[in-house]
Amino acid sequence: MSYNFTEWWESLDTLLRIYWGIAIPFTIFFLLQLIMTFFFGDIPDDGSADADVEADDGMGFQFFTLKNLVAFFTIFSWTGIACLDSGLSNNWSIFISMISGLVMMLVMGGILYLLGKANASGTIKMKNAIGAVGEVYMEIRAKRDNIGQVQIQVQGTLRTLEAITDDEETLRPGAVITVKEIATNNILIVTKSQS
Repeated sequence: MSYNFTEWWESLDTLLRIYWGIAIPFTIFFLLQLIMTFFFGDIPDDGSADADVEADDGMGFQFFTLKNLVAFFTIFSWTGIACLDSGLSNNWSIFISMISGLVMMLVMGGILYLLGKANASGTIKMKNAIGAVGEVYMEIRAKRDNIGQVQIQVQGTLRTLEAITDDEETLRPGAVITVKEIATNNILIVTKSQS
């Protein structure tokens, strides 16, 4: 008996299609994140700069991060598929999969929080960031229109720090930047690197 993907997909009801449509890409992304973490180290995706100079105690508890959202959708979709396959109603399946996804986000947030505290190096001297080359993590709009984030090596550690720019154009995520100076509240003033 031959059974192909199209026949299988057409045999699914709408909710199962939604769950599978979420499960496949998010599981692949989750596995890629896992592999990259084990083989290449972890790149922080925390939502705040956490660089209050003399008493840096690691990153705070972060709930809405890329890793947590990927974990949520991965667990949410697989739990939903398992619930529907075991015969639970659509409403119960959605409820249980939402709770499972949220629990996973809390667990991931807690783990990242504890790892951040364990990896905290103590004191960061912001002046050591001047001249450092890094990458835009969160968009930085032109002319100090917002506070974005950059990832740079400071004192041998990759840090995600708040930054602004005086440049005429917006700095998009992935753009290579250079730290020019430090503004008040330890916010970096960056400019696009000339290559």
